[in-house]
Amino acid sequence: MLGGQKSGKSGLAARRAEASGRPVVVVAPAVVRDEEFKARVERHRADRPAHWRTLETFDLAAAVAEAGSGTFVLVDALDTWLAETLEASGVFVGDEVPDPALRARAEDGVVAALRAFTGAIAALDVDVLVIAGQPGLGVHAGGAGARLYVDVHGRAVQTLSAVADEALLVVGGRVVRLEPDLAPAAGPPGEAPDPAGGPLADPGPFGESPADGLPLNWAPAGGVAGSAPSAGSVTATSSPAVDPLLREHGDTQVPPGAVDLAVNVQPGPPTWLAERLAAAVPDLAGYPDDRAARAAAAARHGRPAEECLLVDGAAEAFWLLAHVLRPRLAACVHPSFTEPEVALRTVGSTVVRVRRDPARDWRLDPSAVPAAADLVVLGRPDNPTGVVDPVETVAALTRPGRIVVVDEAFAEFLDDAGGVAGHRDLPGVVAVRSLTKLWGLAGLRVGYVTGPSDVIRTLGHGRQPWSVNRLALTAIEALTAPAAEDERRGRAAAVAELRTELIAGLRAVGSLEVWDAHANFVLVRSGRPGLRDRLLAHGLAARRADTFPGLDDRAVRIAVRDRATHQRLIAALHITENGGPA
Repeated sequence: MLGGQKSGKSGLAARRAEASGRPVVVVAPAVVRDEEFKARVERHRADRPAHWRTLETFDLAAAVAEAGSGTFVLVDALDTWLAETLEASGVFVGDEVPDPALRARAEDGVVAALRAFTGAIAALDVDVLVIAGQPGLGVHAGGAGARLYVDVHGRAVQTLSAVADEALLVVGGRVVRLEPDLAPAAGPPGEAPDPAGGPLADPGPFGESPADGLPLNWAPAGGVAGSAPSAGSVTATSSPAVDPLLREHGDTQVPPGAVDLAVNVQPGPPTWLAERLAAAVPDLAGYPDDRAARAAAAARHGRPAEECLLVDGAAEAFWLLAHVLRPRLAACVHPSFTEPEVALRTVGSTVVRVRRDPARDWRLDPSAVPAAADLVVLGRPDNPTGVVDPVETVAALTRPGRIVVVDEAFAEFLDDAGGVAGHRDLPGVVAVRSLTKLWGLAGLRVGYVTGPSDVIRTLGHGRQPWSVNRLALTAIEALTAPAAEDERRGRAAAVAELRTELIAGLRAVGSLEVWDAHANFVLVRSGRPGLRDRLLAHGLAARRADTFPGLDDRAVRIAVRDRATHQRLIAALHITENGGPA
């Protein structure tokens, strides 16, 4: 957080620290040299809440380690740390610096200390906010030493900004978000961008400074990639350029010749539906009219048509919600489908990640969602965990001014496919439905959204006309009609039977964590990393799980297939996990 003297940056930083909900540790690197500065330090100390802890030290890396995981570390400020660090190197601000070698050593020492600092951050679940001045923006003292200070200050700020999730400039108590010239590129393992964040977006549509009360999560490049953050932890970031791993999906993870265990779409469509789609082809010259399909989808959930919007697949719904609603603070429950977060970051919304706890069988604790979140996204059934949160959990998330988006792309696999979409009594709840998974229609893009009429109307006004093609409308009308319900139940029951057998076989391997699921996939975790690669060596392509926030490469998502494929998978796991057949 950058800003000039008396810009308001300390006050904004303090509010963000307090709003994080974490224990706050203030790192105060300062040496008192005169009475005025002593009084200034005392005022800052008195302004801090009594429950905050203060560390007066110049060793930033050691301060982070002492603060420990789960804390919010507020460094106030970089300038005093930098001045003392330079003086410790023999360079005194304002003096001449006749020795170029001394200057180079001092500057390199600063950068090395900051890299140790960011390395300490990477090793812990810790949020860090650094306050820094902007001495180069105005008149400053002459002399080689003063110029050196300004130069090194600029390099120090760039060193931190290059690996930070956010860079903010505070002017007159207002925040300007600073964007990088280029989005960070994915590097080799260990050097990938932080999947939780990246460069920042513009302010909201009315020029306001979004989420003034939110924590900043600093992490060096690669500091979070491949790690599994602790359950229940919350990080807040905002970015139009997100980590490419968040855009990885199962359809890109099946090498030629491998058995597909990654794509969670059932074979299809059924013959009768294919014939109905073929019969609609002669009508493709006309523009699509969605009224009949919209009414059918709405009626399926006991809703009027104005509470339903047809979409070009569930993914379009998440992007539409992000672009139209543009929440100030969105809470994405993870591990889960990552496109909602990508869409929200792209429009510049600040995103908080709320992590499910595997020790609770991945069930969501509603109290983990920040009260300030004006939009919440969760899956039900969740992908990839397969958990189904009770409707009471969704109800506990509702509050005035908040939209709760429930991803029900896999609700067709439940005994009762009505889902949250059928609960008109849940205020502010929007359900996103997909008909592609159970019916084998991923290539057609078939979905719809249900919710309060004012929200649906706002979404409809924010999209292009004729968004859903005539064949997709034909499929929606057919698959949401009462006549299709018996076959849906039959398909879901067949998947459930195969899934039960698959879970039993996976648990028989003995060295795997396997969770119950309610869709057409199962989440599996090994005690060793590289589970997907070990299965690929046997020609089996499971869905990698390390692209889901909160999971790493010990886990994979396995699609429910036929019994012969399951037997081949179980045999391979006995070999890769235990060294031989059961």
